[in-house]
Amino acid sequence: MKNSRSFQGPLLLCARLAAAALLCLLLLPVSSLLLEIRWLDLVTAAQQPAFLSALYLSLKTTLISLVILVLCGLPLAWWLADPESSTRNVLRSVIEFPVVLPPAVVGLGFLIAFGPEGWIGGLLDIWDLQIVFSGWAVILSQIAVAAPFFILAATNAFSRVDPELLIVARTLGASPLGAFVQIALPLAYRGLLSAAALAWARAMGEFGATLIFAGNLPGKTQTLSLALYQTMESDMRIALAIALCMAAMALFFLVPLRIYSDLPGQRK
Repeated sequence: MKNSRSFQGPLLLCARLAAAALLCLLLLPVSSLLLEIRWLDLVTAAQQPAFLSALYLSLKTTLISLVILVLCGLPLAWWLADPESSTRNVLRSVIEFPVVLPPAVVGLGFLIAFGPEGWIGGLLDIWDLQIVFSGWAVILSQIAVAAPFFILAATNAFSRVDPELLIVARTLGASPLGAFVQIALPLAYRGLLSAAALAWARAMGEFGATLIFAGNLPGKTQTLSLALYQTMESDMRIALAIALCMAAMALFFLVPLRIYSDLPGQRK
């Protein structure tokens, strides 16, 4: 039997050419970095205090963002995975909205809400708390832009869990929380790992919302993306090294995760 997804004749040639062109376009940014970079620049960049500070801040804030996102996003994803939920479509639309919303708009909205004249900022000012241009502004920006990627992917993972297994667990005396922890999480954990990796990568690359809401303050709110932007104006070689470092970190998470998900016995 022929593959139902294959093309035939001239259409096959056009499809291959189109696919090859798209793959080349996707590989172009990283390949350009590899061809242009001088490996001595990596050593030079690693010795820059601004680079080390931005790397530390990025790793710290993305880790905090991911922990908060997982703790708050798992219950929401579990709720959205319920096909009988009457508010499912409305909630999915709300969650998907930041995907199509420019990050700069997200940052401006946060700046207005948490600013001194904002309705949240005014309340925080009573306790002498300031979120704008602080590390927490970086974290909130990362959570806002990365949340859709984690929640939607986690929802997809939970939707693959057989509901009959949960019913059996409940009939055997398990509580709703017990069935979730003992049945749903073990069955969906591979999809949840992918969701977490996607969210972390999106948080690591966040730029627009962070720049507007948190600013670009070295040692305080300057992440790797912001350091890359600033370094381009003074030393393109260091900027290339920072860009390659960010690409390497993304591959460090993506490749092992993809290999693991493709291992025999890892798919249903």
